[in-house]
Amino acid sequence: MSLLEVRGLGKSYGALRALDAADLDVAAGEFHGLIGPNGSGKSTLLKCIAGAEMPTEGSIRLGTADVTRLPPPERARAGLSLKFQITSVLPQLCVYDNVLLALQAGDSLFDLLLSRSRRRLDEQVKALLSRFRLDGRAQDLAGHLSHGEQQWLEIAMALACRPTLLLLDEPTAGMSPQERRATGELLEPLRGECALLIVEHDLGFIGEICDSLTVLDQGQVVATGPLAEVQASERVAQAYLNHG
Repeated sequence: MSLLEVRGLGKSYGALRALDAADLDVAAGEFHGLIGPNGSGKSTLLKCIAGAEMPTEGSIRLGTADVTRLPPPERARAGLSLKFQITSVLPQLCVYDNVLLALQAGDSLFDLLLSRSRRRLDEQVKALLSRFRLDGRAQDLAGHLSHGEQQWLEIAMALACRPTLLLLDEPTAGMSPQERRATGELLEPLRGECALLIVEHDLGFIGEICDSLTVLDQGQVVATGPLAEVQASERVAQAYLNHG
């Protein structure tokens, strides 16, 4: 049984059909890429899975839970976490406190009011910062980090809730080649912890890190499977050619 199971997902905005009967499966621990030409429906599908948009029809299951109509907080409790393309770090707080707040999301108001959790969570904060090469920037304002470092900080924050599935929307957008390479190295150890569903335009990056790919075009899935199989698909080549 798949960790994530999307069946017949549709999304319409008036006369515009953004998703049309899309199916998607992601196994536990799998790194799965979601690609396609601009306007193919990738971001819409990701938003429907995350709960930022509600589908017009179809279903979304995460593990044993039907999350199709659940609000984002309920999906998070079911094991879903996400990082959208635009970073949402708090620029006027230090790097350490950004991660601390993400970890405190599961604490009771009573513990927060008594400031009980800061000391208890200190080692977890430091471990996440070290993991994403940010331990030397812990007391710097998040707004002073480079673009790539802000992306890494947000991924660290998304992992704070220990998700079973992490959604990443173009995690390497705007990065230098060196930062893209480092991002792949930082994500690789997650295989034993959670599955990834990654929307990316950098086919080189996604080909190196992902076990399998799903290709969308005009809201429909045109191919899914291992990288070599998808690359050999005439439907995939035609989809990109039509948008070239």
